Amino acid sequence: MLSKKKPQDKVDPEYLIDLETASAQPTPAGVKPFIKKHWKPITAAICAAAVAAAVLVPKNSAKPAAASAQYVETRPEKRDIVNSYSADGTITAADTYTVKPMVKGTVLTADFEVGDTVNKGDVLYTIDSSDMASSVEKAQLSLEQAQSSYDDAVDAQYIHSSVRGTVSSLKVKAGDVISAGQEVAVVRDDSTLLLTLDFPAADAITYFVGQSVDVIIDGTFETTTGTIQSISGADSLSSGNLAVRSVVIAVSNPGPLNTTMSGTASINGVSAMSSAHFTCQYEQIITAAASGTVAALCVREGSTVGVDTALVQLSSSSLTKQVKSASNSLRSAEISLDDTQRSMEDYTITSPISGTIIAKDVKVGDTVGSSSSTTEIMCIIYDLSYLEMTLDVDELDILDIQVGQKAKITADAISDRTFEGVVTSISSAGTTSGGTTTYPVTIRIDDTGSLMPGMNATAVIDIASAEDALSVPNAAIVRGSYVLVTESSPSAANAVSSMKVPDGYVYVKVTTGVSDDDYIAVTSGLEEGDTIAYAADAATRSSSDDQNGFPGGRMPGGGGPGGGGAPGGGF
Repeated sequence: MLSKKKPQDKVDPEYLIDLETASAQPTPAGVKPFIKKHWKPITAAICAAAVAAAVLVPKNSAKPAAASAQYVETRPEKRDIVNSYSADGTITAADTYTVKPMVKGTVLTADFEVGDTVNKGDVLYTIDSSDMASSVEKAQLSLEQAQSSYDDAVDAQYIHSSVRGTVSSLKVKAGDVISAGQEVAVVRDDSTLLLTLDFPAADAITYFVGQSVDVIIDGTFETTTGTIQSISGADSLSSGNLAVRSVVIAVSNPGPLNTTMSGTASINGVSAMSSAHFTCQYEQIITAAASGTVAALCVREGSTVGVDTALVQLSSSSLTKQVKSASNSLRSAEISLDDTQRSMEDYTITSPISGTIIAKDVKVGDTVGSSSSTTEIMCIIYDLSYLEMTLDVDELDILDIQVGQKAKITADAISDRTFEGVVTSISSAGTTSGGTTTYPVTIRIDDTGSLMPGMNATAVIDIASAEDALSVPNAAIVRGSYVLVTESSPSAANAVSSMKVPDGYVYVKVTTGVSDDDYIAVTSGLEEGDTIAYAADAATRSSSDDQNGFPGGRMPGGGGPGGGGAPGGGF
């Protein structure tokens, strides 16, 4: 090592300082004339060596290497290493909703204030809807009319029975072409059968309508009850020249009676003059109301039908068009009513999200829904159940960010607390500006504390970490995979023999892991008992790189941590 001499000391020209070995050697006899002749370049070399020795001073606890003052020696040590990414952003609410009017009217209620907490679905405003209520009623009436028209159009395809009874005959068959007014069926009402009998006039004049009658069925002699429906007002002569009067008796049909059966009756012990066949109380001939082709018979002869039962189905182009038109009108009326009812709902404005009211710009009595309603703001709601922060991450760093990574948040306005966050989304929609592309990364903050939307904050995302990892300074790694160790180190046994090294040292190949601004983990190739060495100027360059925005000396486009020279040279 070079050392300063006192001013009175003189340099003995018999000795020179060897910069590589730091040992004094006797000067050959012919050297003195050489020194006198070349003293300027020799003096410059000595000064340069002195400056190098002064600059390359070991840091902290590291000690100078015995072979040269150009190297810093230290040992690998166990430490926790965290590699992180830091960026600034603005705190935002989890969700924001701006309430705007959809209709025009006067505000009737607005029962909330700024700072109130509301739940999704809570009523915020009600607007006068009297005009719209009338529109809803008109739409409802239009729908009812359209429904009735559609039902009539569908019914027009069928010929119906107008009475209850039994189909006694069908006058048409499938495929027949019929015209309006043509007879298609006969329906008889046999729920009540009539029995017309002659009784002696002298007795009949004492009978009255509604009087109970005993009816006897011919052949079976079964007895049932009937009532007098009518009595003739004039006498007539029977076949035996006896004055008689006709009495019509109504008999409720229990089921087995029909018009092929006959019977007689007894009133107050007086029997009818003779028997008679039962007849139907009602019988109707069914005719077609419109022309068409018989598409199908809906009943069979002998079937029991009720009032408005379909007997025959007709088909025709006019009927089909009529049904289609009525169907379209009905659908249009339904849509119109739905639209009107939805518009009615717009007069009651509810909260679309759960959150806090941060602005209220419309109060009771105000009129909303002007021509500029698209920009008219009634109130603003923030969902503050959690907060978010969005970072614009450079394309060179985006692949290191993963959903689920933890982040530490510090806000400029809150200096005494750090908040915890987690990466929830990474957008693939990048934005390019000035030749650089950035991607939005969203961080969710659940424990919000005093944080408020709009605050400026810094997020530090832990990209990778290693606990109790064997570590060396970043400057000790040459070209990302080589470390200089002393020949006495245990790992020197794995020396790379093909590489040129300073005396007393060897290079070993290592595998590295996580790194931070100062240290890098070595996962294989070194032991705790090793003594490593690195160029002091590499550490200085590493520190300078940190200040210039290249953490750990990892400059764009260049080697591994710490820079360093090529293996076997450059020292």
